[in-house]
Amino acid sequence: MVMWPQTYFSVRGSLALSGLVAASPILVLLLTLGVLRMYAWKAALLGLATAMVVALVANHMPLGMTLGAMAYGAAFGLFPIAWIIFWTILLYRLTVETGKFGIIKDSLGRLTRDSRLLALLIAFAFGAFIEGAAGFGTPVALASSMLAGLGFAPEYAAGLCLLANTVPVAFGSLGVPQVTLAAVTGLSLRDLSANVGRICAPVSLFIPAYLVMVLGGWSALRTVLPAAAVCGVVFASVQFSVSTLLGPYLTDILASLATLLCLAALFTFWQPKDWQRFALQGASGSPRHRNAEIISAAVPYLVLVALILLWGWGTAKAWLDHATLSFAWPGLHNHILRMPPVVTRSSPYPATYTFNVLSGSGTACMLAALASIPLMRMSARQVRRVFFETSRQLSLPILTIAAMLALAFVMNYSGATATLGLAFTASGRLFPFCSALLGWLGVFLTGSDTSANALFGNLQVVSATRLGLNPALMAASNSAGGVMGKMISLQSITVAVAATGLNTSDEGRLFRFTLRHSVALSVVIGLIVMLYSYVVPHWVR
Repeated sequence: MVMWPQTYFSVRGSLALSGLVAASPILVLLLTLGVLRMYAWKAALLGLATAMVVALVANHMPLGMTLGAMAYGAAFGLFPIAWIIFWTILLYRLTVETGKFGIIKDSLGRLTRDSRLLALLIAFAFGAFIEGAAGFGTPVALASSMLAGLGFAPEYAAGLCLLANTVPVAFGSLGVPQVTLAAVTGLSLRDLSANVGRICAPVSLFIPAYLVMVLGGWSALRTVLPAAAVCGVVFASVQFSVSTLLGPYLTDILASLATLLCLAALFTFWQPKDWQRFALQGASGSPRHRNAEIISAAVPYLVLVALILLWGWGTAKAWLDHATLSFAWPGLHNHILRMPPVVTRSSPYPATYTFNVLSGSGTACMLAALASIPLMRMSARQVRRVFFETSRQLSLPILTIAAMLALAFVMNYSGATATLGLAFTASGRLFPFCSALLGWLGVFLTGSDTSANALFGNLQVVSATRLGLNPALMAASNSAGGVMGKMISLQSITVAVAATGLNTSDEGRLFRFTLRHSVALSVVIGLIVMLYSYVVPHWVR
């Protein structure tokens, strides 16, 4: 079997020049989206083409392996990511078609009509619950579509949910990012979970207030400080406690449930005095529905949550995994050697594709959508129309997702991503700060904290050891910094655009909106890691 060794100093042996060339696909994405304002699918395809040129010309990667990495990434984008998104948005559109979503909207409108409180309740707390249960784009799809249905301007609904889907991401999908990080690094799962909680919890304290500030500035926040404080303090304290005492599996689930209950209790006896100024048209004058109607309308979403939780239960997952098909990706699996200093010693780079057709959370979403059809008494004609409308709506977003994952995988297997990582490690004493930015970059490229941990987790440990830093803290920094890259990943943006009914031409505008918040919040994460590294190292494990 022919083995191709990665090279990380491909341009004249210079790390600086090699890093600049390796970064060119990212620069193309920033230029096409942020400056030229291209559609996301065009930007993604141009970025992919640039990554392939870098792999072939600069890194001398064999053509067959380059094409194999591209196909491997595109397949991962289609399943499981696009699989989850399609069925989640189809379920939402089915509930809109039958009027069930209108009942849910009316019920929330009676709880509060204030757009600021609904943002805390749905974008942050409910979104965090779905992130903890499913992840992979599901919370942004559901929460943003709900906010848009309640009367939020689509661009605000999309932007708020992208901003809110940050601190819960590190513990999403029942803790999968931390499980992956532990597997890649060989470090204690408990230590990694506790350290990520210690980094994210301080940010969780102010993210709810930050959301309201984005929505309406200080004047909007001033009168809802009690709700923002309850939201932040409850979520942060539970996130910190559970991640430390119980591990990563239930951190988001318990933190979000506690936050939802506390907010609902608060809203029953308190409303801000200026609520009418921020009242939503879609929530105003909401009719009262009978309890039976409300329960009936909520059933599709209750079924979705129940199935997602069931799919994450160990016994059920083990049984469903009997139908899982895993195979080595042809021409790529173990054909590439990862070399020091990225790894301690040269080792084959695996490329195994897992087609978990039953145990994937997208299948739980599919079953929830299919089960809801008879429950909502839909005709076959209605179902066909909604199905084809959803397929047409998601065609370009799915192309974008496939192209972005193909880009990420080409960069990974060609060694370009590792070159960027090594460039960050050259920062010396500033490495704890850059460590968080490395995770941020990984999630921007892959759209997944899990993938970023698999990509850079071991590099963080190797670099920390060389620099005399805490390996468990640097690995945790990768995951915590990565959560701030989620809001600018093209996968997340295309999901938000599709869920809120925006045009594909709005993707660049949404990217520019989230970029400044992503950069600012990733700097905050970097500063927190610097504090733990040099000022209070005894506060982490």
